[in-house]
Amino acid sequence: MTPAIIARNLVIPLGLALSLGLTSCSQPTATPPNNNPDTTTSDVAANTEGKKKVLTTFTVLADMAQNVAGDKLIVESITRIGAEIHGYEPTPSDIVKAQEADLILYNGMNLERWFKQFLGNLEDVPSALLTEGIEPIPIASGPYSDKPNPHAWMSPQNALIYVENIRQAFVELDPDNADTYNANAAAYSEQLREIDQQLQEDLTQLPERQRYLVSCEGAFSYLARDYDLQEIYMWPINAERQFTPKQVQQVIEQVKTNDVPTIFCESTVSDEGQKQVAKTTGARFGGNLYVDSLSTEEGPVPTFIDLLEYDARVITNGLLAGSKNN
Repeated sequence: MTPAIIARNLVIPLGLALSLGLTSCSQPTATPPNNNPDTTTSDVAANTEGKKKVLTTFTVLADMAQNVAGDKLIVESITRIGAEIHGYEPTPSDIVKAQEADLILYNGMNLERWFKQFLGNLEDVPSALLTEGIEPIPIASGPYSDKPNPHAWMSPQNALIYVENIRQAFVELDPDNADTYNANAAAYSEQLREIDQQLQEDLTQLPERQRYLVSCEGAFSYLARDYDLQEIYMWPINAERQFTPKQVQQVIEQVKTNDVPTIFCESTVSDEGQKQVAKTTGARFGGNLYVDSLSTEEGPVPTFIDLLEYDARVITNGLLAGSKNN
């Protein structure tokens, strides 16, 4: 099934360096927006005139979409850098912006729990589901038991499906520029395949008994599945509330039982609970990983490719160093 652009009244939302010496991937063929400080208002207007506007629900999707769009579409994110996406509360200006869009791209799988109502406030703005074709991993326990884990983009293998869905949506939206979207999607997908291959090579070095990825949020289920890792986390989807002593104790027990040497957290949630786990168990706190949001240009993950490379580097370095120390 293709991710055909869906009319508003039909939308039904569904629900690691890498090796130590890996160099950065080359830039995709997509042309980013003009950031020249000398650009005038008239220059910007000329550059955007006649182009269709695409909105995404969060910054990761916006960067993926921009790489496929190149300079043929205007791409923006509804949520801002650093925002907690799950329980986001749209503003009136978000609705105004969305009403002017030609297409909205969303993740689905119960990620944007605000999105169905948000879309209902719009008139005839089409949308496309980017997780179409991805086999969901159900959440095993908690308030979202049996609902799909929404963080499918965190596996490079799944990211390839996102890119293909974006390509198809853009070709349908703007067939006159189909050749550009096809070429950009192919080049971007090759970068994702390189990261996937490097992850496979790096993680084969881990001993079987130490293939545990411990994080605050259960955001790495797809990555864990694709690279044969076991996942331990404090909460399955997000930190709607502060971690509880029971959640911390459960992770402490699992870390001790499995002799996990290194644990991690995510950039958009509090890492205090995980640091408490590290202090109690003697495990090393390996740092914060990026999942739901990119960073600013000055930060470590201004693009999705940077995010995947950064997380891969932190995870593999942490796990490999831990396995050598045990």
